[in-house]
Amino acid sequence: FMKLANALSQRSELQTRIRQLEVRLNNNAQVQEGEQPAEDPMELLKELDADYARLEELISAINRTNNSTRAGDGTALSDLLARRDCLKGKLSILRGFLNSAIKVKSTVNVRQLQKQVDSLSKDLRELEETIQEKNWTTELL
Repeated sequence: FMKLANALSQRSELQTRIRQLEVRLNNNAQVQEGEQPAEDPMELLKELDADYARLEELISAINRTNNSTRAGDGTALSDLLARRDCLKGKLSILRGFLNSAIKVKSTVNVRQLQKQVDSLSKDLRELEETIQEKNWTTELL
């Protein structure tokens, strides 16, 4: 049995490997007349197919696991992940906006907005802790 955290790590490694295979394929797509490519593109394409097949299996298993795993309050892990992604996006925009607002004459109450950023940051931190705990204790389905 594999823990969810291990599957997530393998997914990340495969995604990195696939990006590297893309670069290697592009580097070997063309050669000068009479030369050979440094690597056989057909072998690289076979590796790419195998890596994508494994990645699809992992993503499917991770998604099934995230949909069936519940946090202490009964919320699905997949819902917590969606909330985390949205919190991260909102925080990124608010932080950028605050940095711009502070530099010149502000159009908003910076102190009030900073309190909101601090509160969202705390929510994100707590959510990350819940998600990490589930990643390390949940068996992959």
